[in-house]
Amino acid sequence: MIRAVLAIQPDTDPASTYEISGEHTLLGRNLNAEVLLLDKGVSRDHALIVWDDDHYEIEDLQTTNGTRLNGKKVRSATLNDGDIIQVGQTRLVFSLDSSS
Repeated sequence: MIRAVLAIQPDTDPASTYEISGEHTLLGRNLNAEVLLLDKGVSRDHALIVWDDDHYEIEDLQTTNGTRLNGKKVRSATLNDGDIIQVGQTRLVFSLDSSS
C-alpha cells in the first residue's frame, strides 16, 4: 500500500494534514470519521477513500451535496497525485507520499 496525505483546506478553520494509513478512510461530520470535517455542507458519512490493489479511489456515499474531484462531480473515481477533492466548502489536496 502506498502512503498518501490529504492537505485539508477548510473554508474557515486553519489548514491541516491527514496521513492515509488504512485501506478505507471515511470523510465526514461523523465523530467516528477518520477525517472529521466540521463543514455544514458535508454529510455525516460523506465520502470514502479506498485502497484498491495498486491505487486509491474516492467514493461519494450518495450524499445530497456530492463530491467533486478537480471540479467535476463524481460518484467514484481514481485518485492521482495532486488531485483536488471538494466536499461542501472544504478542499482536500490528495498527495502520494514519494518516500514510501
